Amino acid sequence: MNRTALWQWFLWIAAIVNAMAWGISAWWLAPDADIEATRRVLFWLSAIYVAGCAFRSILPMVDVPRFCLHDTPLSRIFIGRSVATVAELAFVAQWSILMHEAGAVRAAIAVFAIVLVAEGFSWMAVTTRDDLYHAVENALWTVAAALATVFLASRWEHEAEVGQRVILVTIACAAVYVAFMSFYVVPMYVRRWREGAVHLSLADGMRQMLARCTIERDWVHWRQDAAWLTPYFTVAVWLSITLAFVPSLQN
Repeated sequence: MNRTALWQWFLWIAAIVNAMAWGISAWWLAPDADIEATRRVLFWLSAIYVAGCAFRSILPMVDVPRFCLHDTPLSRIFIGRSVATVAELAFVAQWSILMHEAGAVRAAIAVFAIVLVAEGFSWMAVTTRDDLYHAVENALWTVAAALATVFLASRWEHEAEVGQRVILVTIACAAVYVAFMSFYVVPMYVRRWREGAVHLSLADGMRQMLARCTIERDWVHWRQDAAWLTPYFTVAVWLSITLAFVPSLQN
């Protein structure tokens, strides 16, 4: 079995594990009538992210080069990008709700707005096949994560021991994320942009996105994107589910 097939099996198993983790969390929350409404909203937003990542794990695609692993009616870049957009906005909505709950109303709006703009750049990248837009998109995600973390760090003196533990874990996770995005993901897209490609008009790009993608199973074409897709479909999903259980930092 080649590396691409092994990776695909791993993603399928991860999708099942993620769905089970969400189901166990649903069972955990359901019997407790005292669970805050906010936590239930966070939980259902995580369901959107879990489902979106499961779809993309089962039918992996790389948007700009227009290739995927399976030839199905759903194997279209437009469908994959639409699913990703909804899932990612649900994920960042979780961040914003927690920040709003802690009293950072403006920061919560700013973080969501930054990611909303990032999604626009993502669609431009995918439609025109210009990876510079992807570099900007991922840089904006990095800025949003850093902004959310700076806000949480500023609350250190106002929190009890539990709240401080939440802040420490958040800072650790954010540090890994920001470093990975800054030193791997953003430079990867900048490098691809510099290598040059034929950029499309919006109309031509949309026609390509609506067509079935090209089947590609050579690991050489997947390995760079697998390095970020793998934690995206695993670690990020686990974090999304965990956010429903984060203690309130409300004053």
